[in-house]
Amino acid sequence: MSKNLVIVESPAKAKTIGRYLGKDYKITASVGHIRDLPSSTMGVDVKHDFKPTYINMRGKEKVIRELKEYAADAEKVYIATDPDREGEAIAWHIAKVLNIDLNENCRISFNEITEKAIKNAILSPRQIDIDLVNAQQARRVLDRLVGYELSPLLWTKVRKGLSAGRVQSVATKLVVDREKEIEAFKPEEYWNVNAELCPADGSGFSFRTRYHGEKKGGKIEKVKLSNQQETDALLASLKNGEYVVDTIKKGRKLRQPFAPFTTSTLQQEASRRISFTSRKTMSVAQQLYEGVEIAGQGQVALVSYIRTDSVRVSEEAMTAARKLISEKYGERYLPKSPRKYSNKNSAQDAHEAIRPAHFELSPDAIKNSLSLDQYKLYKLIWDRFLSSQMASAEVDTVSVDVRCNTSIFRTQGETVQFQGFLAAYADLNDELTDDEKNTKAKLPDLADGQQLKLIDLKSEQKFTAPPPRFTEATLIKMLEEKGIGRPSTYAPTISTILERNYIDKEGKVIHPTELGNVVTDLLTNFFTEIVDVSFTADMESKLDEIELGKKDWVKVLSEFYPSFHELIVKAGSDVSKVKMAEKQTGEKCPECGNDLVIKEGRFGQFIACSHFPECKYTKNIEVSVKGSCPLCGSGLVSHRSTKYKGRLFYTCDKKGSDADCGFISWDLPIDGQKCDTCGSYMVWKRFRGRAYPKCANKDCPKNAPKKSSKAEGEEKPEKTKKSKAKKNPEE
Repeated sequence: MSKNLVIVESPAKAKTIGRYLGKDYKITASVGHIRDLPSSTMGVDVKHDFKPTYINMRGKEKVIRELKEYAADAEKVYIATDPDREGEAIAWHIAKVLNIDLNENCRISFNEITEKAIKNAILSPRQIDIDLVNAQQARRVLDRLVGYELSPLLWTKVRKGLSAGRVQSVATKLVVDREKEIEAFKPEEYWNVNAELCPADGSGFSFRTRYHGEKKGGKIEKVKLSNQQETDALLASLKNGEYVVDTIKKGRKLRQPFAPFTTSTLQQEASRRISFTSRKTMSVAQQLYEGVEIAGQGQVALVSYIRTDSVRVSEEAMTAARKLISEKYGERYLPKSPRKYSNKNSAQDAHEAIRPAHFELSPDAIKNSLSLDQYKLYKLIWDRFLSSQMASAEVDTVSVDVRCNTSIFRTQGETVQFQGFLAAYADLNDELTDDEKNTKAKLPDLADGQQLKLIDLKSEQKFTAPPPRFTEATLIKMLEEKGIGRPSTYAPTISTILERNYIDKEGKVIHPTELGNVVTDLLTNFFTEIVDVSFTADMESKLDEIELGKKDWVKVLSEFYPSFHELIVKAGSDVSKVKMAEKQTGEKCPECGNDLVIKEGRFGQFIACSHFPECKYTKNIEVSVKGSCPLCGSGLVSHRSTKYKGRLFYTCDKKGSDADCGFISWDLPIDGQKCDTCGSYMVWKRFRGRAYPKCANKDCPKNAPKKSSKAEGEEKPEKTKKSKAKKNPEE
């Protein structure tokens, strides 16, 4: 017997934990799951209590062999996978593979990777929580039943390669339904009348105010101007009238800080404030949680566990935050007592909110050790958490009614008298509408009955707007409000429906594709429960109850599966093959002369002959991109590779013509920029979501391997297995 063995999920986490445990501990990683349901069959015995058949995952042979060897030589085995359903299930599978008694106290968990948290966990191991395991197992089996029975139906009725699932299908339907609302929306005309006024005695600056309604018998009735005739009549009555301050109302309000981040609110704010996709947010957050190499300190975990519904904060963290606030901002910025936030239900209280793990490591202090993306997200988490423990902002408000004859104009203003938490976490003013910005107007000192001078009077025609399309942030917010999925599922759900081409993104805005509409309509007509929001939310609640030991997972599946399977059988005979509409390009096929059409493929749209399969001619859709060809100076176009999972590549826009210069590249050239070493053109390289300039000439001295772990101004990818030579994008 030798060292104690600690098994975590990732090598990065193992490296971080290794800093805190001495030589008596060996830390190794399972690299995620080591067992799962088979991919070739359903792997669930629906006739015998939905018993799953788990197999060792392909590619994990070496990991499993090493785990067994280390465990056989260890005095004690600690399984330290993530502290959630998925982590508990991984721990259970590891215990099964290593033949560890489930009654043994082999499980340790912690909310943050700090020395104190790790050592406390080692001192208090527990048994594997079978309720948590069953909750994950129920979700996994449920998703397998839905996916393995519903997806083949879509293959035969729509096209191959499609998928359906409890959460992804509901998320797609939300986007489809929103688009239908937008298409059905009928805008209504209305008019605004704005007056620019100033004190008649010239004692103050001018301000704008908007027509609100009419004052009759001491009461003000709001009036909506619906057409130009009504508006012109009002303008005529106001043009030569006298303007006077009718009433002024002043007040002070307190604005409370936001709660610290949950997984959902982190994804929403990262989208709004730093333009991260949900997938990118979770990827970078995972790096911060598992540990980052900090100069002079080694591998350090910077944030607490990132998959949480909870806004609870430990006493220790609140105390540390208050100390920081006092030192940086002063005592006035501290509330009298620490702020405590409450969760909606007990199932959400398993972990703390997302917060910094080391309060001595501010974002700016370690900026040079972080990638740009890591710094942005760490600073967002840091600022949000610090602000959550700060004093309220104090805002002076003023509302002014101006009267001309019986017509009332109204404007509102507010002034922040004390920033409070806004000093650390300011508003996003660029997200305010014009009307909201108008309510923040700066006003001169005014008094009741004061005479005003009219400078300008204008009307503007407006139309009511349809509900906005979803962004990733607003879709995640909707999923959370409706109880669809869980924090850990939001990012993969959105990524899946993007990859399946059920939705598309233009900038930040999401809209459904034709394929998304077709699949959603089919599911809505024949599998109402699968895309029903309330049904899916209720299933999530049942999974929560399984986790709390209040429901039996087999019974939950027994209540769902029989009726679902009957619908699958019925749909197999009742649903007709759906023919997707094809968009004409206006071009003819160069091989057979028939029309070319735009089709939807696994990796997006492409152009094909309308007489497929008789004619199999296809070509990529070319999209012009900014920049010029570095070889001939012509334009550039992007294409999607069908062989390499839709990956973008770039060519000269003269490709295929007599003037074709042959330029082709995986990386986008930087217009007008040359390498200062060899004179070749430069390209944008991407690594872990970060773009950096690099010489395109592989023989350039700048591209020679370097001894240090980081090249100048850029990150160097971690060592992996030897990769094959980069292939031509068009192969």
